[in-house]
Amino acid sequence: MNFSITLALCFTLSGFLIGAHAKVPLDEQFRVVNEGGYTDYSPIEYNPDVRGFQPFTDNFRLCFYNTTPNAYTLALRIGNRAQESTLRWVWEANRGSPVKENATLTFGEDGNLVLAEADGRLVWQTNTANKGAVGIKILDNGNMVIYDSNGKFIWQSFDSPTDTLLVGQSLKLNGRNKLVSRRSPSVNTNGPYSLVMEAKRLVLYYTTNKTPKPIAYYEYEFFSKITQLQSMTFKAVEDSFDTTWGLSMEGVDSGSKFNVSTFLSSPKHNATLSFIRLESDGNVRVWSYSTLATATAWDVTYTAFTNDDTDGNDECRIPEHCLEFGLCKKGQCNACPSDKGLLGWDETCKTPSLASCDPKTFHYFKIEGADSFMTKYNGGSSTTEKACGDKCTRDCKCLGFFYNRKSSRCWLGYELKTLTRTGDSSLVAYVKAPNANKPVL
Repeated sequence: MNFSITLALCFTLSGFLIGAHAKVPLDEQFRVVNEGGYTDYSPIEYNPDVRGFQPFTDNFRLCFYNTTPNAYTLALRIGNRAQESTLRWVWEANRGSPVKENATLTFGEDGNLVLAEADGRLVWQTNTANKGAVGIKILDNGNMVIYDSNGKFIWQSFDSPTDTLLVGQSLKLNGRNKLVSRRSPSVNTNGPYSLVMEAKRLVLYYTTNKTPKPIAYYEYEFFSKITQLQSMTFKAVEDSFDTTWGLSMEGVDSGSKFNVSTFLSSPKHNATLSFIRLESDGNVRVWSYSTLATATAWDVTYTAFTNDDTDGNDECRIPEHCLEFGLCKKGQCNACPSDKGLLGWDETCKTPSLASCDPKTFHYFKIEGADSFMTKYNGGSSTTEKACGDKCTRDCKCLGFFYNRKSSRCWLGYELKTLTRTGDSSLVAYVKAPNANKPVL
């Protein structure tokens, strides 16, 4: 009995020590320097300069790219140059922490993948040193993995999504539970939008340094009641009856015998090379790629917000659709509200600037039939219209307020941004503006 326990313990420790001391074979090691000419000249998303290198597959390749000089992101792109279709980015290692010329990416014998500046300063790593790694590769589904001698994944890019989920990739309760948009096509820092998997819902949030907390502006509906989400996976399933494909977000609910799902789209072709992305404009889109096509290899097969208002989710519901400020209808920014009335909209439209928080220095102008992106998924407070205004007046950070006269609900606006023009006179917006005889600093 004791001999059996001792023998089992010896084998366990032996296996642990062998795994811990395993080294990456020399032919699997590499060191890439970010230098030299650019490699990819096909149409490329965000119009960057690109240097591609190994590892790569037919449809995925690891690259350095930049949208501003001498500021490179280590990223994974999808697409095939031979098709002359746009190459798109599906994963990034160092968003917001770009590297310069001559930065290095090293996969050494200890099994750690390290991105460093030319002077050796560490920028990003997989934290897989001395954990038994023997190799690195990109799978056919776009998952880049570091694996041990048994083929077990020690690290995988699927565990650290940025703004994109590939087919088979998940948001997880005990892991990365959200996607975050980039600031803009040319600025690769975190933007104001996030897609978050919470305990009982999948929701889009808008956050800036002016908002006390993230503001929900969209919530996905599921086909059954949710108790506790453990994960949410982007899935592609082929219908064996008519060979069509379906794309959906499928959740594992710990409190139910069944998974929960929300259907997204049915591409015209094999959908396994699809991805869902939270875009820099705050919209969510599914892109599907066909390896058989040429210049039209990409189809947008799902869009959360459209240019009409048939389901109440047109683009006017995206907080910054009209940039700093504007009144919107059916996806079009068509007016700039002011205390002089509704003016023509352009990109210079802004909320009025106040010189003081003193109520004697400002007034409100009213917009009848106007709604905010914040009202649909945020309950607001129950109060009178006057009390709602008084609360905003006392709050120096409040730029205006929204009131629903039917439900007597009040919302304070710390970011006004895009207002939706409705035909409902019970919805009203009030915006602070400086008094004419008070100079605006």
